[in-house]
Amino acid sequence: MRTSLAQRNAVCKTPTGLRCLQRRVVPAARVPRALLKDTNPSKDENPISSLQELAKRIAAAALGITTALSLLLSPALAASELVRLPASTDPAVFAAQRTLVEAWTIVGQAFVDPSFNGHDWESELREHMMTAFNAANPDAAFGEIGHMLEELGDPYTRRIPPEEYAAFRVSSEGELQGVGMLIANEPINGHLLVLAPIKGGPADRAGILPGDEVTSINGMSMEGWNGEKAARLLRGKGGTEVRVRLARRTGGIPGVPARPEPPPSVEYREVSLRRERVQLSPLFYAALPPPALPPGTGAVMPVGSDGRVRQPDGPVGYLRLTSFSSNAAAEMRDAIQELEAAGASSYILDLRNNPGGLVRSSIDIARLWLDGSPVVFNISSREPGEVQSQLVDTPGSALTHRPLVVLVNGASASASEILSGALHDNHRALIVGDGHTYGKGKIQSVFELQDGSALFVTVARYQTPNGTEIDRVGINPDRSCALPGSSSSSSASGSGEGGGSGSSSTYVAGLPMVPGTETALLESLAGDSCVAVARAVLKDEVAVVANAARVAVDIVRPVGSSRATLLPPPA
Repeated sequence: MRTSLAQRNAVCKTPTGLRCLQRRVVPAARVPRALLKDTNPSKDENPISSLQELAKRIAAAALGITTALSLLLSPALAASELVRLPASTDPAVFAAQRTLVEAWTIVGQAFVDPSFNGHDWESELREHMMTAFNAANPDAAFGEIGHMLEELGDPYTRRIPPEEYAAFRVSSEGELQGVGMLIANEPINGHLLVLAPIKGGPADRAGILPGDEVTSINGMSMEGWNGEKAARLLRGKGGTEVRVRLARRTGGIPGVPARPEPPPSVEYREVSLRRERVQLSPLFYAALPPPALPPGTGAVMPVGSDGRVRQPDGPVGYLRLTSFSSNAAAEMRDAIQELEAAGASSYILDLRNNPGGLVRSSIDIARLWLDGSPVVFNISSREPGEVQSQLVDTPGSALTHRPLVVLVNGASASASEILSGALHDNHRALIVGDGHTYGKGKIQSVFELQDGSALFVTVARYQTPNGTEIDRVGINPDRSCALPGSSSSSSASGSGEGGGSGSSSTYVAGLPMVPGTETALLESLAGDSCVAVARAVLKDEVAVVANAARVAVDIVRPVGSSRATLLPPPA
């Protein structure tokens, strides 16, 4: 019978004289019920909201356990059902032990597989706590947390350090406190360059331009620094200031043949930037040229929800989403409304290289394209045989009913697959891609730990509305856009504030779109084989819709009328 730790502590002494925490062990069935009593919601409850509430309760329980650990647990499960685990006298190792117990507690209550991949979870605590206690240094002690999580056989259940968690929060929340500057290492000489300032941010207002080299931050030379390390210096509490020294190289004037051109001049300047909350946009959108429709196509399309008459030769609305952040749905709503006002006849939603993000964001974006309250995905949690459907929980009318194609590739994962599956299975969109999507059919809850790190725990599996499994399989496109002899594309490398390496002509999953990348992106779309296939699909879809509208007009045309009268669109 599996056991779990009861909330009862007593100070004891071990035979070795080590201080420890003595805990009485009780059957697992007697402890979790109070914690998990509301984790099996009725069919009319929201499964995602239930998972979020469960995560809060588990985190609170884990915090209560580790807060009580002024002394830690110890390795022998005695006949009296007491657990004794030694506490290190090294504060850093002790901190690792505390974090290990905190992670162990959360996984024990939240992990989707109640068998823990065939492992005795209490035995895992004993083994890894002892190894952490005997570790040669704090890094090795903290490494035991990762070794313990590896036993679960789930690559998505993991602990990330505080600095990586901070970067995750920036990408998921869609904003940061910093100077609003995307930076990257130049690939040849490694210089730290500005990709682009974020429009309206402190760097933009200070006149910093793409291509400026960051030579120092707060007096520290950036020689040998990578983008992520430098970005951590640029971020900070709103209202504080950071000094940035920049070098701007002006191009040389072309000389006469056989005469060397003068070297470019270098202008150095130092600016003091006040940090503030900067909004990061995960969305780029544009109106692409309309497709060439077949001769004889109907002259109008059905009137939209805004009352406007659409022409079939209207532009193609292109939307590229780089991540599912908390502000993604609001930005997409604004973009669709603007493209509708521009007379878009069809849409391309580009989710290539989008690694996912917030599940809530994928539901909210699905709502923009779907009528009513359809199923977005199905969830199966740790309760065997139980499957729940996640519906659009704010039913209404879609913002547009124009033909839609979703672009995916092998780096489209998680929330990208949720949205693609929802639009496909609800017959709202066709999927075009150069291969199947990534295949991540698991949902994680994120728990912030006491040491500032974070624990990602897989709490559920999901399938598309039609019940198609995604995990390790992915979604197959309806139409392939792969070129002969080519392989599925993957995400390029690059950086932001943020940081890393790359150039302004590459597109990074999660990297916000800024003026410097917009131009390069538009240029690349002209030769993009997948966009070309999507446009061909949309051309046929638009023709079908326009011809159907013409038939409808003929059916309702009054007797004796030679043509239908169309009202002009509202001003």
